[in-house]
Amino acid sequence: MTLTITDVTLTYPDGDARLTALDHVTLEVGRGCLTAVVGPSGSGKSSLLAVAATLITPDSGTVEVEGVAVTGQSRRDQARLRRRRIGIVFQQPNLLPSLTAAEQLQVMADRPSTARRRALELLDAVGLSAQAARRPHQLSGGQRQRVNIARALMNDPTVLLVDEPTSALDHDRGAAIIDLLTRLTHERATATLLVTHDRSHLAGADRTVEMDSGHLTGAARTPGAGCAL
Repeated sequence: MTLTITDVTLTYPDGDARLTALDHVTLEVGRGCLTAVVGPSGSGKSSLLAVAATLITPDSGTVEVEGVAVTGQSRRDQARLRRRRIGIVFQQPNLLPSLTAAEQLQVMADRPSTARRRALELLDAVGLSAQAARRPHQLSGGQRQRVNIARALMNDPTVLLVDEPTSALDHDRGAAIIDLLTRLTHERATATLLVTHDRSHLAGADRTVEMDSGHLTGAARTPGAGCAL
């Protein structure tokens, strides 16, 4: 397994008490596998993603990436891990308005000498080679989200974390984004964890788990090419 979340509990202050966002959650995501976590708003999905991304430290439990426990690492080491091993696709693309599609990717590169070539390869992989020189205002919502996905893959991560990627898109564009993420997961052998409240596009997911009030309540699996479950 590439991403392993074990017995994680996360609470937040809530007046004189504490609110439990994640309650002893355990989840494994293998290379080449797209795992979707579905559930209503407030169920704990975003908290799970933040813990997996090392953006929040849980009260207890562990997160491992490629067999290495990362929850006890320093903030500097966690930031280095995110840059080199974890790609994050945020709900909103947050592209820089002055940069072209290719430049959005290039600024993320660990290796500047190959950044331009790598950026163009990834834009081609997400179907945007013809838009490499366009700025965000010249792209559609679906195209901006594709740039967002390509940017997250810039440093060849082993783990890809995706937050509500279809929330601002219509049904057809949303379905195309999920299809793209599934294809890239299989082709690039990433361990992909996707959180969403929209179940309509998940037929192609390798695995779907339900989250309710901080608990993972079920796991439905479908076979996926190269998916290690």
